[in-house]
Order: sequence, then structure tokens, then C-alpha cells
Amino acid sequence: MSNIAVVFWSGTGNTEAMAAAVVDGIKENGGEAVIFGASDFSADMMNEYDAVAFGCPAMGDEVLEEGEFEPMFESCLSNLKGRKIALFGSYGWGDGEWMRQWESSCRDAGAELAYECVICQETPDDDALESCKALGAALV
Repeated sequence: MSNIAVVFWSGTGNTEAMAAAVVDGIKENGGEAVIFGASDFSADMMNEYDAVAFGCPAMGDEVLEEGEFEPMFESCLSNLKGRKIALFGSYGWGDGEWMRQWESSCRDAGAELAYECVICQETPDDDALESCKALGAALV
């Protein structure tokens, strides 16, 4: 059975709703999911999980949240080589540049992206939540 960490930061609840759908997709496909807020996860925890889903909304000028999420994620970058991960998040404006940059940094670090990154504008609709479930399933 796959043991998967779902690590996220959410300011408005949109990315939190996406994280819950990722967890549902993991559990519905026989995996075990442990959900963490960004401040409760660290790089030394990476080896405890078969895969990790990271979720963060776009902030400011389309960047990762800089107070909690980005420092945690930056510390995990060196542990991504060969690791199965997935990315998700919401945004309020822009065109998803933050996700393209984030995905690129993960690929550069050698991560194996298990599923196409899932983004949605504002509150996730039914299609976005189904995509999050599929993302979770792909990690199992």
C-alpha cells in the first residue's frame, strides 16, 4: 500500500479543498494519505513517504507563498531526485506562470511528476476537484 504525504498551504481555503480531493483520490485507490500544513512538514520527512503531493496557491506576482510554503519546499528540493510527486494549486489572476515555474524547478531537481499539475482559478469547481482526485490516484 502506498503511503503518500499531501502537503499544502492555503490562505482562502481553495487549495485546502483541492488537498482534500487529492486525499480522497489516494484513499479511493487503496493508498494511505497523511495531510500536512506546510509548517508541519520538512525535508527530513520525505523518506517516510512513497510519494508527495504539494499544493500552493499563486501569491503576489505569481509566486509560491513566501512565509511558510516556499522555505519548506526549497528545503525539500534536494530530496526530489527520482521521487514521485504531484503539484496543485489555485490562483486569482494571471495565467498560471507560478505553476509552470514550479513544475520546471521540480523537473530540474529530478522529480518524477506523476500527473499533470492541477490548477484552478479561485474556488475549485467539480472538474478541478475530479482532477485533484485523479492526481491523488496517480500517486498510488
